[in-house]
Amino acid sequence: MKKEKSVVSMTRRQLLSGSAALGAAFVVGAGFVASPTASWALEVQHLKPETMATLIQMARDIYPHDHVGDEFYAAAVKGYDSADSKDTVEAGIAALNAAAVGKGHSSYVGAGWERDRVDILRGMEDSPFFQTVRGGLVTGLYNQKAVWPLFGYEGESFSKGGYIDRGFNDINWI
Repeated sequence: MKKEKSVVSMTRRQLLSGSAALGAAFVVGAGFVASPTASWALEVQHLKPETMATLIQMARDIYPHDHVGDEFYAAAVKGYDSADSKDTVEAGIAALNAAAVGKGHSSYVGAGWERDRVDILRGMEDSPFFQTVRGGLVTGLYNQKAVWPLFGYEGESFSKGGYIDRGFNDINWI
C-alpha cells in the first residue's frame, strides 16, 4: 500500500505568527519541525515531528550552550530520523514524556523550566536510549564546522603547519 503524504499549505507569515502566539519553542507540522524565532526548518522522514522537536530539546538540555542556535542541535540529531532507529527513538521519547508526566508536566517539552527537564533527564541517564543520544551528540554537535567559531576553535592545525609555529610558543608573560 502506498503511503500518501499530506500537504499543509501556509505562508511563512502564518507559520511564524501562529507559533509566536503559542509561545512555542518549536513549530511542529506535518512532516517538519521549525523555529518560530529563526529561519530554519527540518524535514522529518521517519520520526513524528513531535518526537524530533523533543529530541532537539533533549539535545539542548544535555549540552546547553545559550550562544548555539537550535539549528545546530537539529543537525546533530537529524541522524536519528532513520527507519533503523525509528522504533528505538520513538520508544525513548515516549519514556521521556512518561517520566515528565509522572513529575506533573504535560510532556518533556511541556516542562517549561530547564531545571525541571534536567531533573527528568537525570532520572533516565542510565538508560541505553539516553546514553546513545548523549554519546551521539558529542560528535553530532561538536563536529559541525559551522559551530566551531562559536567556541573559538579554528579547526585542525595540521593543514596549516601545526601548532608549534601558530601560537604554541608565543607566550610572552613568562
